[in-house]
Amino acid sequence: MTVTATSVDRQDQQEPSTAPTRGARLLRLVPAATAALSGVLLYVSFPPRTLWWLALPAFALFGWVLRGRGWKAGLGLGYLFGLGFLLPLLVWTGVEVGPGPWIALVVIEAIFVALVGAGVAAVSKLPAWPVWAAAVWIAGEAARARVPFRGFPWGKIAFGQADGVLLPLAALGGTPVLGFAVVLCGFGLCEAVRLGLRWRRTREVRRSAAALALISMAVPVLSAVAARSLVSDKAETGTATVAVIQGNVPRLGLDFNSQRRAVLDFHARETERLAAEVKAGKKAQPDFVLWPENSSDIDPFANPDAAAVIEQAAEAIDAPISVGGVVERDGKLYNEQILWDPEKGATQTYDKRQVQPFGEFLPMRSLIGAINDEWTSMVRQDFSRGSEPGVFDFGDAKVGLATCYEAAFDWAVRDTVTHGAQIISVPSNNATFDRSEMTYQQLAMSRVRAVEHSRTVTVPVTSGVSAIIMPDGEITQKTGMFVADSLVQKVPLRSSETPATKLGILPEIALLLVAAGGLGWAIGAGVRGRRAGGV
Repeated sequence: MTVTATSVDRQDQQEPSTAPTRGARLLRLVPAATAALSGVLLYVSFPPRTLWWLALPAFALFGWVLRGRGWKAGLGLGYLFGLGFLLPLLVWTGVEVGPGPWIALVVIEAIFVALVGAGVAAVSKLPAWPVWAAAVWIAGEAARARVPFRGFPWGKIAFGQADGVLLPLAALGGTPVLGFAVVLCGFGLCEAVRLGLRWRRTREVRRSAAALALISMAVPVLSAVAARSLVSDKAETGTATVAVIQGNVPRLGLDFNSQRRAVLDFHARETERLAAEVKAGKKAQPDFVLWPENSSDIDPFANPDAAAVIEQAAEAIDAPISVGGVVERDGKLYNEQILWDPEKGATQTYDKRQVQPFGEFLPMRSLIGAINDEWTSMVRQDFSRGSEPGVFDFGDAKVGLATCYEAAFDWAVRDTVTHGAQIISVPSNNATFDRSEMTYQQLAMSRVRAVEHSRTVTVPVTSGVSAIIMPDGEITQKTGMFVADSLVQKVPLRSSETPATKLGILPEIALLLVAAGGLGWAIGAGVRGRRAGGV
């Protein structure tokens, strides 16, 4: 009995040393909490806020929690980072349809960030790891921009940098190079801080490692300074006076479509009001007028009364109008831009090519209908995709069209410029999303596109914010939200192409190869390490 009691006493004495304490358990949660909070920090760096620089500490913290970890830990921490970033960033997707679609979208999109986390953890053990890790992030963005359902590039790091010092890099290599530079600076900051702390403890830091950390931050900034020469507001082929019309909608939310004729009338009325101001000498005579997406959801080719309203507006302003219409042709629906001349009527059309999943077409319709019939009723008929780039000829000016959602896709904007566009227009309809941040996120995309291709970008929106953006990304005029208004401005016509326009997808491919090289190196090093250890 004495022996037994002694054994029990010994076991009781040993338990505190083997069981994890509450403090230890809480300590294990620190990386997870840091990953999620760094994702939130990245979200805060995005518009409508101008805190672009917060992206650097966000990635520094993300790199800190990932460095030296296994790929499984990286996968989990990456997913938490993705949730912290995308949940607040994309909350607008549930404004009118409820939290279900919003959460489902975020859950799926965060998987890509989780895979990036696993990749960053793998390459974090390599020399010059910030370079490999930044390339892995861009690889994740490239995948997210293409799958599923033809991709969803919303939340690209470049789109949060419209006010940032690195913005000129968009003209050098497009959104992949700009995004890579931002992430590289963030991971470089992480490495610099890590090495600084090590030096304080041991007074020993390899010079090469310290130099690479500093170069990771310095090279992007110096490159951006050099790239400023690629950005110019100078007119190369003359100027054009453009008018942007925001007619407003009769009501907010999804119900605005139920008064389609009212939306058309509002835009015609605002155009006629502008015509009166032009006649009175208060505003300049525009060479052409740009209406937003869905400004005429009544098909003017099938409804003479809608055509008459547009015709009257064009005659009043004495200029051709680009009208956003919903057109049915051969039993198919198209989100179409129509060039309406006051004398000739409809002369050119452009059908939107990148239609929005769950907004303009419904993937897996039968499955979604089985889950919730209301969701299928919101998209009763899928829109068909166009196949040709949209470049309208307004006299001496050629205007490229990237309709709303298309502004998020590199190729959809670039090929308007390679097909001769001297100005880019992004006609949009944001009335569905109320007063959410969506409008400002999209406006920032257009600012990045202006610099990327060195073109004036106009943004006519049904309910706002409409804007005119110069080739350097500066907004020179903008409207409020849910008001009727018009903007008139003389803008430069430009025909030269930036390196980003000329190179197209090549910078992204180069960064994908860098990512693949880093991952291959990391995997090979891991295999060799296990063999050497006899595992």
